[in-house]
Amino acid sequence: MVIGSQRETTVVSNAPSIPGLSFRRFRDETDFKTLAEVMQRSRDADLYELVETPEDIADDFRHIQNCDPSKDMLFVEINRTHVGFCRCEWHDRPGSVRTYEHVAHLVPEWRGKGLRHMMLRENEMRLREIAKEHPSEYGKFFEVRTNFKENHWKSLLEQEGYRPFRHNLTMLRPNLDDIPDLPMPQGLEVRPVKPEDHRIIFKAAEEAFRDEPGFAEEMFTEEGMKSLSEWRIFRQPEVWQVAWEGDEVAGGIVNGIDVEENKKFNRNWGYTVAIFVRRAYRNRGLASALIGRSLDALKKEGVSQAALGVDSENPSGANRLYERMGFRPFAQYTRYRKPLDFSPLQDKPLC
Repeated sequence: MVIGSQRETTVVSNAPSIPGLSFRRFRDETDFKTLAEVMQRSRDADLYELVETPEDIADDFRHIQNCDPSKDMLFVEINRTHVGFCRCEWHDRPGSVRTYEHVAHLVPEWRGKGLRHMMLRENEMRLREIAKEHPSEYGKFFEVRTNFKENHWKSLLEQEGYRPFRHNLTMLRPNLDDIPDLPMPQGLEVRPVKPEDHRIIFKAAEEAFRDEPGFAEEMFTEEGMKSLSEWRIFRQPEVWQVAWEGDEVAGGIVNGIDVEENKKFNRNWGYTVAIFVRRAYRNRGLASALIGRSLDALKKEGVSQAALGVDSENPSGANRLYERMGFRPFAQYTRYRKPLDFSPLQDKPLC
């Protein structure tokens, strides 16, 4: 079997015997359309409700960090038709932990033939190569995300020794009726967001999110902030709600409406994407007041429901706050981990 670098190919070990099977590396922006198509078909089959367009992928690649597409992505083709791909990257997490994360997308008609299992192992092999060059003082783990529901990817992860680490909830407010009208804490005010405010808002969010188990340093680097600011759901500052005390950001909520996702899944949601309050301003009712204002702003934009994401074991007790504000659990996603070792077992069959 073969891997391609641009248009050249080399052998890949342990690939299943499938007529017409070949592999190649990332070429250029002409791959974005097929990436989006394969990713969507794979996610749909795995019951993972997320949409990424070719434009989203282009935005991501402009500011990519800790991933070299020419080495860390593998494309799977059958008779030169793109049917799958895998990708690796790594992130720094709280507590001197470094996670080595990967995905393996495969269209449903080519599952059950050993291909996706092989892709998972190729990812692990590449991540071991990367991890060997990293400092030894880090705790090192493979990490993968999947839907909590039974699906092909989850089954493969469990077969390969991955175990649930944390759960992320999508919470939904089923209507935008009876929105609480809560006062802002004394001395704080909400002002319209200007482009020149973005940096100070992101820096305030970075400080607040450092308490969260899913915090990643790379999100708040220069490239990370550029990437977030170009994400389609972040391009609606007119519905953001940001509280200020003079020139200081106390907290805020980045709200948005994902038109592509609403269209795909036939719904009319708005999102409170990022809810944050800096430590010095907590326990004063600020988060509740900002959520109420956010729900009102989204309702004025014409949406009928509001959703958010939260760690099920959020250390600040955010889940209880969201329930008080009318949100209810809707879906669950799981982060799986496995300790990164440097002597992988090779005798397990592919399936």
